[in-house]
Amino acid sequence: MEPKHKIYIIGAGVSGLIAAYELEQMGYHPIIIEQTAEVGGRVKTIQEKGYALDLGFQVLLSAYPLAKKYLDMDQLQLNKLESGAFIYANNKSYLIGDPLRNWKILIPTLMSDIGSIADKLKILKLNIQLKFKSLDKIFASPEKTTLEYLVECGFSSKIIERFFKPFFTGIFLEPDLSTSSRMFEFVYKMFGEGYATIPELGIGAITKQLQSKLHHTEFMFNCGVKEVTNNQILLQSGETIAHKGVIIASSPASLLPGHKSPTIAWKKCMCLYFEVNQTNIPANTIALIADAGNYTNNLYAYTDAATGKTILSATTVQQKEPSIEKIIEKVIMEVQQYTGASLVHYIQHYEINFALPDIKDIKMTALPSNSKVLENVFVAGDYLFNGSLNAAMESGRLAALGIAETQR
Repeated sequence: MEPKHKIYIIGAGVSGLIAAYELEQMGYHPIIIEQTAEVGGRVKTIQEKGYALDLGFQVLLSAYPLAKKYLDMDQLQLNKLESGAFIYANNKSYLIGDPLRNWKILIPTLMSDIGSIADKLKILKLNIQLKFKSLDKIFASPEKTTLEYLVECGFSSKIIERFFKPFFTGIFLEPDLSTSSRMFEFVYKMFGEGYATIPELGIGAITKQLQSKLHHTEFMFNCGVKEVTNNQILLQSGETIAHKGVIIASSPASLLPGHKSPTIAWKKCMCLYFEVNQTNIPANTIALIADAGNYTNNLYAYTDAATGKTILSATTVQQKEPSIEKIIEKVIMEVQQYTGASLVHYIQHYEINFALPDIKDIKMTALPSNSKVLENVFVAGDYLFNGSLNAAMESGRLAALGIAETQR
């Protein structure tokens, strides 16, 4: 059978790869144009100084509906993180978790000084409520800030400051819990129904696996796009490509001159990696610094698969120092103060300026036609729905369906 004419996809991140996969299922042979040398976008593992470092500390929530659909979880060799956190507060550390998953955590959780017994019972109540609340109902709920939501649930200021703020600052990449309550409920439900996981070979294994599922897709790497019109793609090199269908799986604003694309605000963060001689952070557990005034929000220690050495990632959301040298110095001091590491060797840092879209009126999905911006041009990206891997996949799926409808 003669293959259908080619559709171009700009961007080889999660959205673009899913769009290509769906188009292949419909008989197309898409072409992905990617400005860098490899797939991944924001979901990438970088080889650096002999280490494999994720582009920012990221986890895969195993309960994401579309992760279950598109990913071979067994092949990814997922490391499950413990359900809970190791919290530093007021010169003490507390281990908290879900005793329904690990009974050994019951006493430490009850005894931890992060909130009252009433607070911990409210957490259990919230777990049960969200277990039975459908995703459709979550995304149809009235929006308020996450902070307002937690206050209305009756949580004390103590547990908000010592648990919810540091934990969800690392997820939402903002310290004030101003993110939509819909997003809070969605993420909280996903944590309750599955696990936070990290592939054995790093978060980039996700996009590498998605790439391996493509058998009729051509890649144009190291190829920047300057402009897209309804029937042409202008490359940075000056070359022009005629097209009958394009999916822009990257920020569309700069590529569509004259078209009013919504301005997307982005949250940023910095992730720093260190080799350390020791750490008091329990295995497979996220550590949170609840004390005010620190640069570091969360810490994660793991054994590097290639070298066998202990690597520590430190994520910062707000940096006040003017130079990266001062930030590194400050974070090293915090790592030594909290984790007990006496030898802290700096490896690398990544400033991620487009880490998460900062959006309101977040959604789970939409009609495929909603992705259309020009007659032959569609868009994809998590910014269309919510800042999650699931949303990136959904946007790619819908863009593929939408553009296929226009080709008939």
